[in-house]
Amino acid sequence: MRIIPAVDIINGECVRLTKGDYEAKKSYFKDPLEVAKRFEAAGLSRLHLVDLDGAKSGEIKNLKTLERICSNTSLTVDFGGGVKSTDALETAFNAGASFVTCGSIAVNNPTLVLSWLDKYSTKLILGADCKDRLIMTFGWLEKSECDVIDFISSWVEKGFKTCISTDISKDGMLSGPAFELYEDISKKIKGIDVIASGGISSFEDLLRLKKQNLYGAIVGKAYYEGNLTLEELKEAECLQNE
Repeated sequence: MRIIPAVDIINGECVRLTKGDYEAKKSYFKDPLEVAKRFEAAGLSRLHLVDLDGAKSGEIKNLKTLERICSNTSLTVDFGGGVKSTDALETAFNAGASFVTCGSIAVNNPTLVLSWLDKYSTKLILGADCKDRLIMTFGWLEKSECDVIDFISSWVEKGFKTCISTDISKDGMLSGPAFELYEDISKKIKGIDVIASGGISSFEDLLRLKKQNLYGAIVGKAYYEGNLTLEELKEAECLQNE
């Protein structure tokens, strides 16, 4: 199981929200490149980079941050937030993103996402973030009527191979991830690599997720608040690979 640290960006700074609430923002690093380099130096290879300004506005707002991290580290970056057009998608790839997460756009413009899958299938990740098992969009500010299991299942049939799923009620709470949600996804949907996100608070959480045979786990606030060290993140990844 891959350990994937998260860097969420507002106004060019590395921040964390609680339950997706933009008013409950806490800034950790003025320069996100600094923390990205720490992850790289610790031996981690992946980074989950989210443009929260972009997710809220519907267009990429922190492109320079993406460019700086991709050009100054060797991290494999998956990027999300504000990618709502083919031009924006190609801009993210040209800036160095290895993968782009499609969340709101997969709900609101499925025809466009289908056209992307034809060309970029292996470089796209489905974003399935939910609250009360319903998919949330536009930076988690709007609730759809799409059940999370039905949503993922329908897109697997159309070609997605990887999915990041967050139970928003767990995000930033450091109370443990949504184990039941991931077990449900794994049981009901085949042919998708699932990345857990939200609520991870300890080394034990990572080991429990590993037992669910997930593809990866995104770690954010637990690192920034000191619950997990860089050494523990790397150790967890090495243990998963044994």
